Amino acid sequence: MDTSNQGEPLSEDELRLFVEYLHRFCKHDVDLFALLEAGDPEAPAFVTITRDPVAGVERSAYRRP
Repeated sequence: MDTSNQGEPLSEDELRLFVEYLHRFCKHDVDLFALLEAGDPEAPAFVTITRDPVAGVERSAYRRP
């Protein structure tokens, strides 16, 4: 994995590819859930991908890119 530009935000093309890959990952690879740790190791983001909305959060609160 190329880490040379991790200090920069995603370009429009990179963001488009990320969303395309995310949709594909969710469609084909997520059975019940996926738990990921990403970003800066000193202040990581913890990502949970599930087939159900978080308890107490309305489905309408989710944005579909």
